Amino acid sequence: MAAVTPEVLTSTHVEKMKKKKLPKRYWEETEKTDQSQRRPEEEQGKAGQNQNKSTVKEKSLKRKNGESLEKKDPFPGEAPIPQKQLQKFQRGKKCKVPAGARERLKEAIAISEAMSEHAQKQAARYDLLLPEDAGFLEGDEDEDTNTISQADIADAVDITSGSKYFNLHLSQFGPYRLDYSRTGRNLLVGGKKGHVACIDWQTKDLKCEMNVMETVNDVNSLCTLRSASRWLHTEAMFAVAQKRWLYIYDSKGVELHCVKKFNDVLRMQFLPYHFLLATASATGFLQYLDVSIGKEVAAICTKMGRLDVMAQNPHNAVIHLGHPNGTVSLWSPNQKESLVKMLCHRGAVRSLAVDKTGTYMVTSGLDRKLKVYDIRAFKPLHSCFLPAGASCLSLSQRGLLSAATGEIVQVYQNVLGSNPVSKPYMAHRLRGQIWGLAYCPFEDVLGIGHGEGFTSMIVPGAGEPNFDALDTNPYRSHKQRQEWEVKALLEKVQPELIGLDPGQLSKVDQASFEQRHKEQIEALGFDPLAKDKFKPRTKKKGRSSAGAIEKRKRKVAHEDQRDEIRQSVQERTEREKELKEKSNEKKLGNKSTLDRFRK
Repeated sequence: MAAVTPEVLTSTHVEKMKKKKLPKRYWEETEKTDQSQRRPEEEQGKAGQNQNKSTVKEKSLKRKNGESLEKKDPFPGEAPIPQKQLQKFQRGKKCKVPAGARERLKEAIAISEAMSEHAQKQAARYDLLLPEDAGFLEGDEDEDTNTISQADIADAVDITSGSKYFNLHLSQFGPYRLDYSRTGRNLLVGGKKGHVACIDWQTKDLKCEMNVMETVNDVNSLCTLRSASRWLHTEAMFAVAQKRWLYIYDSKGVELHCVKKFNDVLRMQFLPYHFLLATASATGFLQYLDVSIGKEVAAICTKMGRLDVMAQNPHNAVIHLGHPNGTVSLWSPNQKESLVKMLCHRGAVRSLAVDKTGTYMVTSGLDRKLKVYDIRAFKPLHSCFLPAGASCLSLSQRGLLSAATGEIVQVYQNVLGSNPVSKPYMAHRLRGQIWGLAYCPFEDVLGIGHGEGFTSMIVPGAGEPNFDALDTNPYRSHKQRQEWEVKALLEKVQPELIGLDPGQLSKVDQASFEQRHKEQIEALGFDPLAKDKFKPRTKKKGRSSAGAIEKRKRKVAHEDQRDEIRQSVQERTEREKELKEKSNEKKLGNKSTLDRFRK
């Protein structure tokens, strides 16, 4: 075999790769082309070096003189907050310091005012961190949004939002009632024929399913289901009102309690901040169960017959009940009589709903009218006539009203307030008759329970986009839920504090305070709140003689009266000024052009 020559070695693949010219990079190409442009830049760089040398010298001189080298902030202090944003978080009016108040009281008022101002500013600043905004469905020109079907909406939106529209075909045990948990993650469904299921509706994960094997007595189309179900303070427990008694189950379907004091329950509402489960029964009783201790707090006989229409006011935890004679009554566990009775309809009340601010109430009756009331004044704002009437009502977190009329669900926009009810914002037709409506918290979803099962409907703009993670966090972990439960139990509001005006808790009951003060004086024999008499301290060098002490006493004797006199004089002068201004305005108004010639 012939030996390999050195010429052949040089022509190897490696040598060929070395001889090849590598492609030029973009920075290498620009080096040659931009040489002409770099010359003036280099000159500028040299000038900059000279300036740097001068600045170094100046800094060294400043150090010798003891001057600070820190740069001054061009915008010192905190960033200003817009006035509109501050007004949004305003907490009432400022407290006025009474005349002649003690220093301790003045300090306490000043500290509380400073704390409230700080909280207001912080809330206004952190409001910028909530960028999410609610949107609504908008149609093209000359297109009604109520004609857009759910299938079209599900196709147009993204996959996760489109999966929120689904149907559960459960025709065997219907019709169904439903309830969402406060965080909006879990769904509880209860059928008339005993079927109960707990679902994580977003992941479609079935947590528990059972049949309580109890039937319900015959009901007509105007009554509600007896097999009602309701979530309690957490997703770990829920209550079911069965044929005879009230049962409480855990999230796995295990029966925890059977409360036999609560019989023939038709409707339930849970008060989360009071840990109270309010129930309305067929015998006309309104009962309250404290879930934290398992004790019945109150049992009130309403004497108004069958109670199958119930709602709660989230603002003050007052229960609203609708009656067959067309009245709506408001109840608190502290009183055996109703707080308020309102005549709302000429026929029986079919359904009612209260918004989250506790300002507006919407009712529907057998007279086929839909009415909106202002609860603050207990007066109707406006009403409209629905051809078939509304059997179920529900209000969303953003103020959308859904009304069920037979097999059709209609959603109305801008109902709350002085604006009259116009054409529906959205509409959806179902197979069976509708028995239950509920909006999912923090989601644009409306849950509908009907004779053929359950339907989840997409309603753009229904849910609140920003949630309070310390109160209801949809993404909380198991440990966070446990910590929240402990804190909620520690901060539990007592049922004695439920009333029409929750703002009364921050006020002083003057009549009861005066009565207690008199009783205290009689028991002790002296007034503990009275001011101590002025005792001048002893001074040396003859300045504590009897005459000098009396003079000092006279100076301090009538200080309180002087303050009152000064205040009354100021008020009098202000009144006189106002009267003079009014009289001058009247004189100017009655003058004519000929008055200038009068002497």
